[in-house]
Amino acid sequence: MENQLNTFEPYRKWKYKKITVKPNTALQNQPYYVSELKKLQARNEKETGIEFVINDDNTYQDFIALIDAMKLAKQDTYGVDVEKTNHFFAVHEYQDPHRCGNYGGCGLVGGEFTPEKPVLNIFRPESFIQHFPQQAYYVLFGFLFFLNISMLSIQENIQLKRKSV
Repeated sequence: MENQLNTFEPYRKWKYKKITVKPNTALQNQPYYVSELKKLQARNEKETGIEFVINDDNTYQDFIALIDAMKLAKQDTYGVDVEKTNHFFAVHEYQDPHRCGNYGGCGLVGGEFTPEKPVLNIFRPESFIQHFPQQAYYVLFGFLFFLNISMLSIQENIQLKRKSV
């Protein structure tokens, strides 16, 4: 349990409907999986989900069929419990109809996303570059160009003085 943010533990005690995925049958049963996922979303109950029981006999095609079922059902939160069971889980996050209104998509596993505020940081020069206006690049290029020319002229003057002495 090195990284507590990427663990399945908070979701382990939820109420899951178990569906056993028999080897080499997930592709044929995909419409059933999609319908079960849609029913789960329609019920919109707290702390529920579907546990797809897979084992070493299942093929890669079974796994891909489960992922495709998630995409077809527009199930956003799913994954594999690699810590203990190695089963495939579709987790339903309850969406409070009073809180979300017509916006939908309020439930996210791991909390809500808050973007980092743009801050200028001395130790991160890329933060300065991100805040430069387009015209600042022309000014900076011009400065570096004239600095290069002046360094060349200083070098020529020093070489001329050495030759004359």
